[in-house]
Amino acid sequence: MSILRKLSPTGLGVAVMLLGMLLFALNDAMGKWLVATYSQGQVILIRSAAALIILVPIVWRAGLSGLVRIERPGLQFARVFFSTAELFCFYFAVAALPLADVMTYWLAAPIYVAALSPFLLGEKVGWRRWTAIAIGFVGVLIALKPSSASLTSAALFSILGSAAFAFMMLSGRQLRNTPDTVLAFWQIIGAALAGIVAVVLTPSGWLPVQSGFDLAFLGLLGVVAMTAHVLVNRALKLADAATVAPLQYTLLLWAVIFGWLFFNDVPQTSIVVGAGLIVLSGLYIFFRENTLKRRRETAEGLAAEQV
Repeated sequence: MSILRKLSPTGLGVAVMLLGMLLFALNDAMGKWLVATYSQGQVILIRSAAALIILVPIVWRAGLSGLVRIERPGLQFARVFFSTAELFCFYFAVAALPLADVMTYWLAAPIYVAALSPFLLGEKVGWRRWTAIAIGFVGVLIALKPSSASLTSAALFSILGSAAFAFMMLSGRQLRNTPDTVLAFWQIIGAALAGIVAVVLTPSGWLPVQSGFDLAFLGLLGVVAMTAHVLVNRALKLADAATVAPLQYTLLLWAVIFGWLFFNDVPQTSIVVGAGLIVLSGLYIFFRENTLKRRRETAEGLAAEQV
């Protein structure tokens, strides 16, 4: 603890972000282990219930009025829909694919956001970022290996899930004034309702929990996910995004480590090459956007001084 007290806010933000990414990767590994025994709907339902146990007191202290007076309800509904679709796609994919494979596809989401932002948000994207986007898509294709033998339903769920994640990020950009707790609350409610529907409508949707350990593990899944979200949000408040956001790519490192330790998975060459292109493309897009943002802020500051 004494070491943490000596850290600057930026250093503490980096440490908190790294811990958040570790917990997200641990959450993914736990989910992969659980869906080998229980249905996706059951895992998501219990995960959501456990997360609500933590979140409800926080929302209660902040006041329930924010939950009722929802900013842009149509957009909020779209965000909940995409976040729920992303969650189900992830668990379908991770049940059949190595963690590193699934994480590679998911880390392509910022590339999709950059490609869609000119059409959905009216943002300008120059040739440099379009080049990076194209390289990122090449990385996805290399990782996917789109042949009749390798293009499995699990791989398609990975692509659909990462696309849903991208649309969730795009909708989140337009809900900046909505508190994080409100976004998280409705996101969890949407997942819980979808989990109930999946449990009721699918064969073997609900299986008896085999042991107290499994029940604790199912509940811990929601706790770990909520804690990871809190840590990431805290990191973004302690340090600027340019410092901590690129650390999200450490998820891929943890996915490789956990996949090897717990599931005896070793990434294929195509995944390694594709992931490298996706990470490089995503980092360039992020730093380029951050550079342009600083230039705009500098220009606006100079214009204000001249006035």
